[in-house]
Amino acid sequence: MGQVENIAARPGHAPEPRLHDPCAERGAAGDLLHPGRDGLDVFLAGTVFMDMIFTGLPGLPPPGTELITDGLGSAPGGIANIAVAMSRLGLNVGLAAAFGDDMFGAYLWRTLSEQEGVGLDHSRRLPGWPTPVTVSLAYDADRSMVTYHRPMPVMPEELITTPPAARTCFLDIDHPVPDWAREMRARGAIVVADVGWDSTETWSSDVLDRLDHVDVFLPNAIEAMAYTRTATPELALAALSERVPVVVVKRGGDGAIAIDGTTGERADASALPVEALDPTGAGDVFGAGFVYGTLARWPLLERLRFANLCAGLSVRHHSGSLGSPCWGDIAAFGESGELPEEILRDYAFLVPYIPDAAPINVTRAEPTVRGAW
Repeated sequence: MGQVENIAARPGHAPEPRLHDPCAERGAAGDLLHPGRDGLDVFLAGTVFMDMIFTGLPGLPPPGTELITDGLGSAPGGIANIAVAMSRLGLNVGLAAAFGDDMFGAYLWRTLSEQEGVGLDHSRRLPGWPTPVTVSLAYDADRSMVTYHRPMPVMPEELITTPPAARTCFLDIDHPVPDWAREMRARGAIVVADVGWDSTETWSSDVLDRLDHVDVFLPNAIEAMAYTRTATPELALAALSERVPVVVVKRGGDGAIAIDGTTGERADASALPVEALDPTGAGDVFGAGFVYGTLARWPLLERLRFANLCAGLSVRHHSGSLGSPCWGDIAAFGESGELPEEILRDYAFLVPYIPDAAPINVTRAEPTVRGAW
């Protein structure tokens, strides 16, 4: 999927992203949803991280030792995972986020705005604040992470004085639903929410009370069961469907199950049968696919299948955001012969949505970097 690129920054300067568009067909893909569209398809706010992923490790280094590996992935992380995944599918994305004024902040800003087409009109560079960094050590189909994150002098929601016009907004209900999202919902936007791991493991019911302001909820199975105090993903799905119109419970390699209370649909879709290389950001890529399907007004089963397809294609690459698929990846996968015809038929509904400009051989923006920072 493209050539590995060597990127070496000059001392004290930001690493240079590849600024050609890895998804040249993204505009055409968005126009298939809304010909002659204006305004944003999705607006979201959150924290952007510099993700650095060491791969090819036999395990964690014991104290006092050093491991040498030839795999280092570098990519925008945090809220950028889903922003990039949505943009690569052709959605017009706006992001409110704070960026440090260091070299990582410069790299992330240019990568998102110039390479990945994410709108940063509501984002700001903050003098004196260091960019949050997460280092991930991937080994034996697992990973360990270390994060550096100084308190933010300005929270992302403070950057939004007047929320823009958008068809959907995406947020995390780990925190109370912000005023800007409530205002956008009152103006007709669909509010899509996810939730993160509760590090306290108290799984407060206050989080579920926030679903009163949400239209689509996308937890994973562990989170869904913990918050609802249920024993199976199916029971968690049923409990959550009493609180929010559309609920999806992500089950990783077992696919996803969902209920759409607005239409009465129930669906169960299998995961894409691929070998996972790196699951980083797969849940975010799933969410991007589901949002696209929601805007396309597909039946619930097709929304699930597309979300599973996007997530499945992403885990075949290292890194979350830069591993998310373009329509060219989707077209190439359909032509690859990797899946038998009986499974491919489940994705036939996508054929009219693949833009003519989508190349079969995609030039991917590789996240691998080598050399000195």
